[in-house]
Amino acid sequence: MRPVCFATFALLSAFAAAPAGAQEPYPTRPIHIIVPFPAGGPSDVLTRMIGERMSADFGQAIVADNRPGANTVIGAQLAAKATPDGYTLLMAIDSTLVMNQYLYAHLPYDPLNDFAPVSIAAENVGLLVVNSESDLKTPKDLIAKAKMAPGKLNCGAGTITTKLTCILFNEKAGIETVLLSYNGSAEVAQGVLTRSADFVFDGPSAELPLIQSGHLRALAKLDARPFPPVPDLPTLDAATGINLGDLTVWNGLVAPRGTPPAIVEKLAAETAKIVNEPAFKAKAEAVGLYPVSSTPAEFAAYIREQAARWPEVVKKSGMHFD
Repeated sequence: MRPVCFATFALLSAFAAAPAGAQEPYPTRPIHIIVPFPAGGPSDVLTRMIGERMSADFGQAIVADNRPGANTVIGAQLAAKATPDGYTLLMAIDSTLVMNQYLYAHLPYDPLNDFAPVSIAAENVGLLVVNSESDLKTPKDLIAKAKMAPGKLNCGAGTITTKLTCILFNEKAGIETVLLSYNGSAEVAQGVLTRSADFVFDGPSAELPLIQSGHLRALAKLDARPFPPVPDLPTLDAATGINLGDLTVWNGLVAPRGTPPAIVEKLAAETAKIVNEPAFKAKAEAVGLYPVSSTPAEFAAYIREQAARWPEVVKKSGMHFD
């Protein structure tokens, strides 16, 4: 943890003591948002979109700091140990704050106590995607082929949620496929593009340009929300009768525990302002990101609600990492 100088203490003290309506000094320097994935995936795209608007409003650079690896553990651990001054944030996903605690016996951060929730930021539509040269034209084709060749097809995924989706899809469809784990959406897209993966479950931000160029084919989406780039895409449920439940990947901003409440509230208000702008929503939805916002208290309650929902699902999947 880097030291906090006396000037920073003075700055935060002045901030806390300022009367209502006084000009808030925060921020006075660049804000780093740790993205626990490589560049190009949904979390990275969302961070850069929010950062661009936030930078204009705050008059400070917003830096997307990509720290991929270990199912977001590397980035989350860095954020948890950062100085709680509002200048290091984390663009977490559901697995960071909910599922990892059930997958690691020795998680090096506490998802419920090491962070100050700021705001949920977006939900991502999930897609089932194959290479356009694949003989799989529909989800039913995929299930039929998998039943003819148990254990021969590979299902690629880059987040805990999408890995669980592969496992649940096997269970619900009565098939056996091999899970290929990737380190984020950019690798997932490359995997299906090179046909290392026969099919993948992922958010669309990395795959969408390849779908639009004709290199990849989307077979289904995982919920009924409109997806304008492929308006006639059926849901997996409608195409196969298989309902995988609510497996939407969501993103949210958190700060290190101990970040002053006034800074957390300012960041939450700024996030809400940005993600609720009609132009921002339209741009985000075009790449499969559905912006949402919350107060810090609402986000904290949501994280705890989700944490209570997943342990049995994870246990049943048999997935663990240590």
